[in-house]
Amino acid sequence: MNIVLLESLGIPENLLMECAKPLTDAGHSFTAYEKNTDPLIQMEHAKKADILMIANMPLSRDVITACEQLKFIDVAFTGVDHVDLSAAKAKGIKVSNAAGYSTEAVAELTLCMALSLLRNVPQVEARCREGKTKDGLVGSELMGKTVGIIGTGAIGLRTARLFHAFGCTVLGYKRHENKTNPDFIEQVSLEELLSRSDIVSLHCPLNDDSHHLINKETISKMKKGAYLINAARGPVVDSLALAEALNNGYLSGAGIDVFEGEPPLTKTHPLLNCKNTIVTPHVAFATKESMESRAKIVFQNIKSWLDGTQENIVL
Repeated sequence: MNIVLLESLGIPENLLMECAKPLTDAGHSFTAYEKNTDPLIQMEHAKKADILMIANMPLSRDVITACEQLKFIDVAFTGVDHVDLSAAKAKGIKVSNAAGYSTEAVAELTLCMALSLLRNVPQVEARCREGKTKDGLVGSELMGKTVGIIGTGAIGLRTARLFHAFGCTVLGYKRHENKTNPDFIEQVSLEELLSRSDIVSLHCPLNDDSHHLINKETISKMKKGAYLINAARGPVVDSLALAEALNNGYLSGAGIDVFEGEPPLTKTHPLLNCKNTIVTPHVAFATKESMESRAKIVFQNIKSWLDGTQENIVL
C-alpha cells in the first residue's frame, strides 16, 4: 500500500519514522509532505495513494475524486467537517479520525481561558508592563460560578470535571441523551443552560444543527454579563453577533480558539477587534502530549484497517 501524509503531525521526525516503521517493515511505502492547501499540489502528492493521512487542512471533493487508488482516509483530528465525506462515501473510501487524542489539551485550555477572563489576565498583564496598577480591574473567582457545557461528549465531560473540581455548578446540554454523565452534571435544555450559566463553553461538533448555534437570538437568552468560550469549531458561533454582544456590554467577555476559517485571520475579523476577548489561533488541541498521542492513534488506525478491523470509524 502507498501511504501518503499530506501535512505535519507536529511530532519530531524520529518519532514519525518510529511510528511508520512497522508499516514500512511490512512492505508498505510511506511518504510525508509539507502542508500545502493548493488542491492541485494535493492532487499531485496524493494521486497514487492507497491511504491518505491529513490533520486539519481541507480535503475537497476534487482531490478525493482525483485519487483513483484511494481506499482509506486517516484524519489526525477529532472533527472531520474539513473532509468531503460525501465524496469519500460515493467512492467507497473508509474514513477514521483520531478521537480522544486532545481531550485533556482542549479541556485545560478552556479552563485557562475561563480563569484568564475572570481575573482580567491580559489587561492586568498589560498594565504591569506599562508601569501601572490594577485600578479598576479587580477580577472574580471561578468557584461558585455556574458553567454550561454545550456538547457533553468526551471533551465536554472532561471540561465539566475540571470546572466541578473548582467548585462550579455544572449544567450540560447534548442533543442526544447521554445516560453515562456523572451525577454532578445537571442535564437541561439549551434555553435553560443559556439563561442560568455564568460561563458557556462549547464542545459540540459542527453539523447542520450546530452551525451558528450561538447567534443573535441565542445570545439574547444568555445571562447578561456571562462569558462564552469556543474551543469547538468556529462556525458554531456567529462572529458578528458575538462581537456586537461584547462591544455593547451584554456579554462580559469571550475566549475564542476557533474561527470560520483557519488562521491566519485578516486584521479586520470582528473578534479581533472587540472588547474583553482572548483569541488564540486554533491551539486548544496542540500540546506535546496530544501530538504524540494522535500520531500513535492514526498509525494504529492504519494497522487496524489493514487487518480488517477498522477503528475510530467515521465512514
